[in-house]
Amino acid sequence: MKLDGIKVLDLSQFLPGPHLTMTMADHGATVIMVEPKNGVGEPVRAMGARMPDGTAVWFRNIARGKHSVALDLKNAEDKATFLKLASDADVIVEAFRPGVVKRLGIDYDTVSAANPRIVYCSISAFGQDGPWRDKPSHDLGVQALAGTLDLSRSFADNTPNMPNLVAADMASSLTALSAILMALLAREKTGKGDYIDIAMYDSLLAWTPNITGTVFAEDKAPVPHEMRNYGGQAMNRIYETKDGQFIVLAGSEAKFSENLLRALGRLDFLAIAKGEPGPSQAPLIAYFTQTFQQKTRAEWEAFLEPIDLCWAPVRSLKDAFGDANAAARHMLMKDAEGNRHIGPAIKFRNDPARPDFRLPNYGAQGAVANGFPAR
Repeated sequence: MKLDGIKVLDLSQFLPGPHLTMTMADHGATVIMVEPKNGVGEPVRAMGARMPDGTAVWFRNIARGKHSVALDLKNAEDKATFLKLASDADVIVEAFRPGVVKRLGIDYDTVSAANPRIVYCSISAFGQDGPWRDKPSHDLGVQALAGTLDLSRSFADNTPNMPNLVAADMASSLTALSAILMALLAREKTGKGDYIDIAMYDSLLAWTPNITGTVFAEDKAPVPHEMRNYGGQAMNRIYETKDGQFIVLAGSEAKFSENLLRALGRLDFLAIAKGEPGPSQAPLIAYFTQTFQQKTRAEWEAFLEPIDLCWAPVRSLKDAFGDANAAARHMLMKDAEGNRHIGPAIKFRNDPARPDFRLPNYGAQGAVANGFPAR
């Protein structure tokens, strides 16, 4: 497997760090969760909906294939145990507030002095420096400050919507994974690791090339409902059907516009469909709004299916995991006991992921804390 022999210590909790280290475990890395010695450990062990065996679904999908050691890093003996593990590790991931690892004496400078090959990744809300360095936050606060929350607004009253996905968590997790793998690759040439400072805020801003147009070109804040991504383009918008369900048109390329409008017998709208997002789209939006309300979602699915067009029914997450595509792509997997798991998204042809569905018991690796356990 791609990451066989790579040893990872994961001090992080919740989602960004644990998800990226689980991805590494799926591809062969040995990952030890360093859980706080507080009797609880990783908070998501007991958070949210649970499977019949009592395991939290969230925990099952960020902790598979990992090991666990429970340490009180303020305790001299436990700190020594951590540093012993760190001396033989390839990667450390932590997500404390900036400055915490320095106070604990487990920071990059301390670890790299004994292990110059270490790749040490810190994930925080706003980074290890800057005016917001010490500001606590989770995903929602980061999205609010990064300006992305402001872009998702209700059509009814123009108020910001709660985000449907934890975009800052996701972006920072994938950015951190990319950085770690780049550092490991560079280490093959130099023999030396590196320190990585990943901010959720930075990671989110880095994913805005398609929505910063007016900000950079005109020094103006975007008007969400006039933007292509947020319903300002008739061919990229949500429409309600007769039975209270919803259909989306999801591609505004000219060929898709022409294909749909020809099928509807309304090529007179083609010039509008090809136009820029904004107020000029209003006549076509009104037409689509009225038209889609004339048939049920199932009827529209039958009508749209033969057309070369970007469209989709709005389905539930349950629908998504229950369909043939998720099964074919192995995005829904089951272990020997029948528990369901989210499958790996990274798919290599010659060396695919091999998820280990076993879950770590809290602190179970205490007995082998002087060295990494066998995977």
